[in-house]
Amino acid sequence: MPAHTLTPAIVLDRVSFTWADGTVALSDVSGSFGTGRTGLVGRNGSGKSTLLRLIAGDLTSSSGHLTRTADAAYLPQRLTLDIDRPVADLLGVGDTLRALRAIESGDVDPRHFDTVGSDWDVEARAHAALAEAGLAPDMLDRSVGQLSGGEAVLTAIAGIRLRGAPIALLDEPTNNLDREARGRLHDMVRSWRGALVVVSHDTALLELMDDTAELYANELSVFGGPYSQWRAWLDAEQDAARDAERAAKQSLKREKRQRIEAETTISRRKAMGDKAFVEKRVPKIIANGRRMAAEVSAGKLRGEKADREASAREALDAAGRRVRDDASMKIDLPDPGVPAGRRIATLGDGSRSWIVQGPERVALIGPNGAGKTTLLERLLGAVVEDSGDTPDDGSSGRVDGEFFLNSAHGTLHTDRVGYLPQRVDGLDEAASVLDNVAAAAPQVGIVELRNRLARFLIRGAAVERPVATLSGGERFRVALARLMLADPAPQLLVFDEPTNNLDLDTVDQLVDAIGAYRGAVLVVSHDDAFLERIGVSLTLELDREGQLTER
Repeated sequence: MPAHTLTPAIVLDRVSFTWADGTVALSDVSGSFGTGRTGLVGRNGSGKSTLLRLIAGDLTSSSGHLTRTADAAYLPQRLTLDIDRPVADLLGVGDTLRALRAIESGDVDPRHFDTVGSDWDVEARAHAALAEAGLAPDMLDRSVGQLSGGEAVLTAIAGIRLRGAPIALLDEPTNNLDREARGRLHDMVRSWRGALVVVSHDTALLELMDDTAELYANELSVFGGPYSQWRAWLDAEQDAARDAERAAKQSLKREKRQRIEAETTISRRKAMGDKAFVEKRVPKIIANGRRMAAEVSAGKLRGEKADREASAREALDAAGRRVRDDASMKIDLPDPGVPAGRRIATLGDGSRSWIVQGPERVALIGPNGAGKTTLLERLLGAVVEDSGDTPDDGSSGRVDGEFFLNSAHGTLHTDRVGYLPQRVDGLDEAASVLDNVAAAAPQVGIVELRNRLARFLIRGAAVERPVATLSGGERFRVALARLMLADPAPQLLVFDEPTNNLDLDTVDQLVDAIGAYRGAVLVVSHDDAFLERIGVSLTLELDREGQLTER
């Protein structure tokens, strides 16, 4: 595998980590990260986030050795924020800035000078960092609670850059970032100085990396190139591995056949020799000599054939280990019965409306805070006032089955709707997987449900496990199965940021699942690559004023 050859910034030597309940998260992981930009990929549950926390020093390994050339700054997947904390503290310059302002006000306490050191231009650099995050300079003195979630993430990343952290670790930094915020993050990454390790499922971000590292089955491998090049290499390597496995199977089959043929020949010769001995065609001493020679020859031939068959079997085992047996979802869904001209929903903004019909794929995009999730929830009746009156402020209400959110509004023309929210909630945590799915399909028999769940990679004893014990990826598959196996089948599926927190393989599986579905799909997403892959035919953009525009 091609690999980046710069001096490593992080080295792992047989690093293991076990949680307090005995669950092994990582086992004997070895490898290194270079001084450039590295995208770290791997399936959900492979230990990527745990590995970042070990590198950052947030966790301590159970065994093995981990070394790094400098301290590491770490941005977790879920940024826990004190809403009353000043933005300057989120940037990491709060103490320095307060000391500088105290000096400027006439306070000559030596501690202030020690805190400032040589960083006299900290305020100007902080303003520049805020500009990178898309924030005005006056936000420096405001509280974190005045930032959106996306602004807080960008500000924290800008702070890592501002502090000049020699090693930075970012865990899924694009989650919940809108397109503008993602663009700003991409710009930051392009000009990043120092070692950067990014865990992400955002292929656009991964394309900006110098290296691509994969954590797979407790093996850390590094490829010298961005995600697309690594993916092409992996696909080619797997094709070659499958070819080698097929060739090894044929070789083993051939060696088995030759061994059987050799055994047949040996048995025939032995029978002929025994017959000659019984019939005394040759003197006894000569016959015994021939018999002994034949036995030696047969033993040698058996040994050679057995060795060649064993070698062929070893070659097959080695070839088989190269082939990944990762299962993928193979979904045969019931037909929801949605003809091409069937109206499913209507979305509009007062001046224009769009009809979702038949097996269309419709994307709803827009900046964070525009109200996309609220629009979905009100469309589905999840957050609707019981009264039929429109509120005095005109913000939202329900009139004759229709809802209004500022100017944006919508109407459902079917009650057969499935909804997968951002947080993948709505599952009964204490109930089993089977019970959760059976609740959505009460007319389907248990045996048939088990067969259908197997297509979602939920098999055997796993269907009896409580939902609370499942990993994030498993929970997603259960929620997706409950959604798509409902009886009667939904005519409209609604997804809100479905690719957040999903590994790239699971995103592939979701794309396949949507491809197999013959109803209409409405999806909110900032992931342009995902929208392109599911074949979106209509894209509507919702702005902060509630106006919808066709893109």
